[in-house]
Amino acid sequence: MAPLMTSLRPHSVAARSSTFVSRNALALKPATVACPRVPAQARLTVTFAAESGERFRLHNIAPQPGSKRARKRIGRGYGAGQGGSCGKGMRGQKSRSGESIAAGFEGGQMPLYRRLPKLKGIAGGMASGKPKYIVVNLRDVARKFSEGETVSKETCKEKRLINPSGYYRNLPLKVLGEGEELPSNLTFEVGAVSAGAQAKVEAKGGTVNILPGKPKWTRAVPAR
Repeated sequence: MAPLMTSLRPHSVAARSSTFVSRNALALKPATVACPRVPAQARLTVTFAAESGERFRLHNIAPQPGSKRARKRIGRGYGAGQGGSCGKGMRGQKSRSGESIAAGFEGGQMPLYRRLPKLKGIAGGMASGKPKYIVVNLRDVARKFSEGETVSKETCKEKRLINPSGYYRNLPLKVLGEGEELPSNLTFEVGAVSAGAQAKVEAKGGTVNILPGKPKWTRAVPAR
C-alpha cells in the first residue's frame, strides 16, 4: 500500500481526531482531501503519494554498473599482474614513458593518406570544386519579373530573388533553362547563360548580353 502522508495546520486536537480515510481513497491517484466539518482555516490536508520505486536521493545517485572502470596502473611491481615489463613488451619507442606517435605515422614509409590518389572538388583543394556562378532558373525569373524588364545581378537582389553573401557576393550571375512560362522582351545582363535558356529567351523576343568576366591573372613576362 502506498504511504499516507498527512500535513495538519496547528488549530485544534479535534481536527486531528475528525479525519477518516476510506480504503477506496487510498487507491486514488495523488489528490487532496479536505475535512468538511473543520473550519477552512484548519482543514486537514491528506496527500496520497503512490511511489512505484525508490526515488533519486543524494545517497543513492551512482553511475550505471559497469560504466566506470578503474585505470590500469602499470609499473607497480609483479603484484599488479602485468609481469616484469608491465605489459609493454621488451624495448622500443612504445615501451618508454611519455611515448607519442603522430596519427598516420607508419615508421617512415609512405603513409596511407599520401599513397592514395588526390580527390577532386573541394576536398582536393585549390578551389577546384567551389561554385563559379550564382545560379538562377527561368521559372524564378518569370515569378519576379514582368514584360520588358532587365534581368541582372542587381535587379535580382532588389527583387529578393538572390541574397549573396560572403564568397558569393563577387560571383557573376548565370541563368539556366528550367521553366516554360517567361515574359516577353526581357533583357538579360548576366555573366553566363545556358544554351537552352538563351533559346527560350530569344523565342520570347528577349536579348542576352554576356558581361565580361574578371580578367585572369597572369605572370608578367619581361620584354627581352
